[in-house]
Amino acid sequence: MARPPLIPEQRQQEILRHLRHEQVLSYRQLTELLGVSHMTIRRDIATLEKQGSVEITPGGAKIATRLLHEPDRTEKAVTDRTGKTAMAREAATMVSDSMTIYLDAGTTLQAIRPFLDGLSDLTVVSNDLATVADFFDHPGVDLICLGGRVETANRSTAGRLAALTLRELSLDIAFLSSSSWDVSHGVTTPVEAKIDVKRTALAAATTSVLVAGSAKFGRYARYRALHLDELDRIITDDGLDDDAAAEITATGTQLTRARRTDLDGGAA
Repeated sequence: MARPPLIPEQRQQEILRHLRHEQVLSYRQLTELLGVSHMTIRRDIATLEKQGSVEITPGGAKIATRLLHEPDRTEKAVTDRTGKTAMAREAATMVSDSMTIYLDAGTTLQAIRPFLDGLSDLTVVSNDLATVADFFDHPGVDLICLGGRVETANRSTAGRLAALTLRELSLDIAFLSSSSWDVSHGVTTPVEAKIDVKRTALAAATTSVLVAGSAKFGRYARYRALHLDELDRIITDDGLDDDAAAEITATGTQLTRARRTDLDGGAA
């Protein structure tokens, strides 16, 4: 039985998977690997370049390693939604009644909201304005929104004022996000104001968990927020290859690769 054609989001994840393995590939190589037209590959590469995931080279593309700026919320919202759902569902299995949890800014952790239905006496702390709004209709949640300078492009708060609120809290779990992470550089960000918030959440939590997609692995930005070995657990998606997984687990941090194929409805 022939494999059904991939939708654009799936093709783009396949392109990233091949590029992480080979570092750089030509358009011709990518058309052969994915079995699609040259123009389709060019459109997918253009989309990935706009997202900051790849760099275009003469005749092909390579993985972008240096993250110079954060993609805005609109771009993030349409990127790898099935991977985010798989990671969010895995993260939600760690949460139980009466916990106090921190949800860092970003669409990946916003995706955890549907998986927390049914829990009660839950305190949700977040610097993400969109995530906070998603919990307005949850009857069993006490919401704490961190103040601070508003990053309008990402609909979140950052900086010293946001960190001051976190310092007054005791968290059971801090779920942290990142647009760039790897073994050498750790969790990094191009926005200096995010460092204090992430480090304060890490210090305030009994358990710290990075929830970040495999497409962001191998990238780094100007500012280091934390090292991977400071985390208790990392949840990523099943696009992370075995070699990268071995590097991460060697740091002593527990790693989970959430499977898209475990989602209801079959393969992504």
